[in-house]
Amino acid sequence: MSKILLVEDDPFLSSLLKNRLQKEQLEVIHSKDGEDALKIIKTDAISLVLLDIILPKKSGFEVMEEIKNDPQIQGKGIPVIIISNLGQPEDITKGQQLGAIEYFIKAKTSIDDLVVKIKEFIEAR
Repeated sequence: MSKILLVEDDPFLSSLLKNRLQKEQLEVIHSKDGEDALKIIKTDAISLVLLDIILPKKSGFEVMEEIKNDPQIQGKGIPVIIISNLGQPEDITKGQQLGAIEYFIKAKTSIDDLVVKIKEFIEAR
């Protein structure tokens, strides 16, 4: 079973996403902050990371910087999909430069669309 790490501090959205992904037979590990997310990425076999940008302790961008610069994590080749309310072109560019395979703006993306994309990425691996 594929393991998704959902890094989202909004309780409502994280609950919604977690339940929807579990219905698709995906295992979901939830983290509320960037620091905790990095610990999970280092120790767990994660198939994909769904990452918010505005997070407590470490931002999503800081998490991506560490993924990019830590050979231990980098070697795992874990794809990262950003889900954020930050939709400025410079934010999207920064996310892509740090290695995000996709960047979704929460207000413009339905949960169904997001789930379809996640399943596509996992099935393609």
